[in-house]
Amino acid sequence: MPSPVATRGCTNLQLRLLSHRVDRRYAEALAAVGLTTSQYGLLGQIDAFGPLRPADLAARMGLDPSTLTRNLQGLVVAGWVTLGPGPDRRSRQAVLTDAGRALRLQARQAWKQAQLALNAQLGLERVARLHVLIAECTAALDAEGGAPDAKV
Repeated sequence: MPSPVATRGCTNLQLRLLSHRVDRRYAEALAAVGLTTSQYGLLGQIDAFGPLRPADLAARMGLDPSTLTRNLQGLVVAGWVTLGPGPDRRSRQAVLTDAGRALRLQARQAWKQAQLALNAQLGLERVARLHVLIAECTAALDAEGGAPDAKV
């Protein structure tokens, strides 16, 4: 009878350590163009699905509305996003400005370079296996009854 597979330490800690190392690489790449990873995510969602109401953006990203408002405000102040009129008098919609769209394109290149560097260091086969494993684990956790998280 084969022996059971042994785990090595706390799964949460292992995932956090890996996530921190990976996130730092993307954060450094985006810092070169003046963005945080959160700001890049917001610009990407607004670019892909905008114009949209901040409440809809928060729901799409799985964020608390107050957190989204705080993060969105920095993009508005920088001139990368505007909050224009919405479909009714009480709502507003987030829209990328031309400067925001240009920055998003520049940041996308920085993001891609970080991804290519990570792929090179880890190896494409390992990265592909990691993606499959993450998808399988996410599906298993979702099947357990947990709510799926927003795709960012």
